[in-house]
Amino acid sequence: MVRRVPVTETVSPARLAESITFPTSKRTAKNRFMKAALTERVATWNPDDRKACGFPTPELCNMYEKYSHGGFGVLLSGNVAVDPTHLESAGNVIIHKSIDSPERREAFKRYLAAFKAGSDNLAILQLSNAGRQTPLALAKHPISASDVQLLAMRRGSGYGKPRALTTEEVRQNVVHDFAYAARYAYDSGFDGVQIHSAHGYLLAQFFSETTNKRTDQYGGSLENRTRLNLVIYEAIRRLVPVETGFIVGIKMNSKELQAGGLECEDAVYMCKEYERIGFDFIELSGGTIEKLAFQHLSESTVSREAFFFDFAAKIKAALTTIIVYLTGGFRTVHGMVNAIEQGACDGIGWDDPLPQK
Repeated sequence: MVRRVPVTETVSPARLAESITFPTSKRTAKNRFMKAALTERVATWNPDDRKACGFPTPELCNMYEKYSHGGFGVLLSGNVAVDPTHLESAGNVIIHKSIDSPERREAFKRYLAAFKAGSDNLAILQLSNAGRQTPLALAKHPISASDVQLLAMRRGSGYGKPRALTTEEVRQNVVHDFAYAARYAYDSGFDGVQIHSAHGYLLAQFFSETTNKRTDQYGGSLENRTRLNLVIYEAIRRLVPVETGFIVGIKMNSKELQAGGLECEDAVYMCKEYERIGFDFIELSGGTIEKLAFQHLSESTVSREAFFFDFAAKIKAALTTIIVYLTGGFRTVHGMVNAIEQGACDGIGWDDPLPQK
């Protein structure tokens, strides 16, 4: 049920209307708002025919046509899976070389047209691989950084015992899939992509010590656990050079909120590396399926709206040029302007602000 939020403090919204220019691509978002990703599950799905899965449907296009009239500077998609087996859920949009077709490419052009129907936003696809968070019905033995099983339930489903990717598979499959999907997005006319490396998805499984027990170049030290996202960025730029103006961002946990999970100090190091290599923006969030972001909230945190304000402020203070979006909890103009003016972020990621009861 929708609840009205009483407003006791008034503030000018002018800061929110200011444009943002991304440091690498040099593209400009017309304001500080980004429509953040939400699970959708309305792409085509046929468990008996993989090549028929993951097409953007008329229903999905209708959704984004409506979003496009909302005035967002950046319009970000929900999960677009880069592996047809490792989905967040049945009904995800999918990009993968093995299932490509002229019909799928036409569907993506219609998808882009929906993004661009109402305003001059920047259209960004969020690319993801669920890894060990793939529902059991879709993968009995999903891939992951290591063989640490996710012992949780979501939407009535559990998760299979994962297998650890080999070093060669990381390079040949994971890196290739993200780079291929980014080029696909570019060819379809999208303005950029966001690499989903938060909330316990595959790339987050590599940087968290709770799920990464590797001893190769992608495990152990913080430097090694950061490596995969840097390698993916370089692979994307080989296929879609900076000169094209194509935007590449990343979604990142500011903290995992569980024992042994990513700490804010680790996130600071990683985000400085993302800035160094050339990512255009970082969207900061927090939590995993095992420890939902909302479980740590106090009443004072909720009233301040920006759920990860303290963590984001520490991260942003260590950065110089990269754009930082903060997602989670915003409900009022005052809360949004306050987060920007107090240095927690440059832009506002806007999704469902409160957990469902």
